[in-house]
Amino acid sequence: MGVPQTMEALRERADFIKESLQKSQIITDNMAAILGSFDHRLSALETAMRPTQIRTHSIRRAHENIDKTLKAAEVILSQFDLTRKAEAKILRGPHEDLESYLEAIDQLRSNVKFFSSNKSFKSSDGVLNHANQLLAKAISKLEEEFRQLLTNYSKPVEPDRLFEGLPNSLRPSSSGSPRKHGYDNTKSPTEHQGKSLENAIYTLPTLIPPRIIPLLHDLAQQMAQAGHQQQLFRIYRDTRASVLEQSVRKLGVERLSKDDVQKMQWEVLEAKIGNWIHYMRIAVKLLFSGEKKLCDQILDGVDSLRDQCFAEVTVNSVSVLLSFGESIAKSKRSPEKLFVLLDMYEIMRELHSEIELLFGSKACIEMRDSASSLTKRLAQTAQETFCDFEEAVEKDATKTAVLDGTVHPLTSYVINYVKFLFDYQSTLKQLFQEFDASDPDAQLASVTTRIMQALQNNLDGKSKQYRDPALTQLFLMNNIHYIVRSVRRSEAKDLLGDDWVQIHRRIVQQHANQYKRVSWAKILQCLSVQGGGGIGGDGSASGISRAAVKDRFKTFNVQFEELHQRQSQWTVPDSELRESLRLAVAEVLLPAYRSFLKRFGPMIENGKNPQKYIRYSPEDLDHMMNEFFEGKTWNEQKR
Repeated sequence: MGVPQTMEALRERADFIKESLQKSQIITDNMAAILGSFDHRLSALETAMRPTQIRTHSIRRAHENIDKTLKAAEVILSQFDLTRKAEAKILRGPHEDLESYLEAIDQLRSNVKFFSSNKSFKSSDGVLNHANQLLAKAISKLEEEFRQLLTNYSKPVEPDRLFEGLPNSLRPSSSGSPRKHGYDNTKSPTEHQGKSLENAIYTLPTLIPPRIIPLLHDLAQQMAQAGHQQQLFRIYRDTRASVLEQSVRKLGVERLSKDDVQKMQWEVLEAKIGNWIHYMRIAVKLLFSGEKKLCDQILDGVDSLRDQCFAEVTVNSVSVLLSFGESIAKSKRSPEKLFVLLDMYEIMRELHSEIELLFGSKACIEMRDSASSLTKRLAQTAQETFCDFEEAVEKDATKTAVLDGTVHPLTSYVINYVKFLFDYQSTLKQLFQEFDASDPDAQLASVTTRIMQALQNNLDGKSKQYRDPALTQLFLMNNIHYIVRSVRRSEAKDLLGDDWVQIHRRIVQQHANQYKRVSWAKILQCLSVQGGGGIGGDGSASGISRAAVKDRFKTFNVQFEELHQRQSQWTVPDSELRESLRLAVAEVLLPAYRSFLKRFGPMIENGKNPQKYIRYSPEDLDHMMNEFFEGKTWNEQKR
């Protein structure tokens, strides 16, 4: 009974759902019919409004076009206005207001660019032609302004202003006298200040007032932008090169040929060389450095011209300076030129890094190479002069005789020459390394040793001019002693070494011993008696007669007086050596005389006229010995 009821209920529920679905379909169909009606009406409305939309869009586009046209017209009118204002400034010229004039040129360039990119305007071509003509006129005036400004403010630098830019140690002395070189000069030929000059401050001269430089820079920039680089180059080069050359001439630099140098007296040439060394330092450190700085400031941004301009501005001045050095290096060599050649080489080495920096560009390669070539040529000429000197010392054939056996002029010349050379030690070592990579100290020692040996060889030859062998030995003793003493008191001692000094001291002693032997052996023989014994009744002693003793005293007197007369005229200039030589003779002579006098004196004293034979006491001899080697003349001895 329960199941049939349930089934009936489900059937009723299914019928209800079916009926509801049928009603929903009807509603859906009705809604679709309504929506279809709306779509139709909207399509009709859209069709009706399309003409209105088209008209509205056209009006909007017309408004937009009008706005664009008005704006374009406003831009064009403003460009015309700016062109007109720029034209007014340009026609007035750059003299009144250069800054405003340059702004006008920039504006004109901007106008040309604008109309060049907007050629659709009917008047564009006419405006462009006018603007370009105006721009050409402006640049022409600009060139003239650049030329006038650069010319008016470019003046030669007076020497006094340049000297003020030097460190105090390098400023000319009030006397203005050049430093001298030569064996007879007691002062060092050079004041080596290399280390102190490394940190020295140089003050560059003001070549153009600082307030003018920015104006010149702006003018140069405008000319370069206008494509007038060549005009800019010529104006700058011609103006600054002329002024630099005038500054160099005012300083005292002159172009001299090899023939000019050859004809000059040495004193004049030496002064000119000393000045040239000074001028080289001033030119490189102040003038050329100042020109480089000025060129970099004015032509900043015009890189294509800057290096070439600096090269062309300086080339003639550099050439004049270096040509003098070349003329000296190529002129006939002579010993006195060695020091100035070393000075010249030294200044070129000192300035090397600065020259490399200043003239480092490709445009300056010729000047850089010329400076390097001069340095090498000076080194080569100095080295050849060095060799010439060594040979000249060896072969010196001067007939100048030193009659008193003193130090020969050649000896003092060579020793002073070597002393001066040692003031150039660092320079010489650099010079040696130009040609030989071996130890420069060893090279300098070798050269010095060879010069000393050449001198000794020459002195040996000169000593043979003396007829008196004692004077030969005295001459060699004096000269070798002078050499040894000079070496011991100089830097040469460290280079030549203690062994060299000791060997040559022994040579001095050998000549002293030879002098004593040659000069005093004969007179000492008079005082030498073999055997002994007393005085006999017949007046003899040890078989020696009174007559023989008298003859010995007479011979001694004559020989001693001859030695005194002659050797008092000889000279031993060194006081210590003179005293030691007198003492060495006295230590042999006086004891022998005392012994002879004591032994044989009574034989004479007991006879007639003893003073005729015994003229001198030992004290008299000692006193007279003190007159030896004083270089007295015959008249002085007679007083």
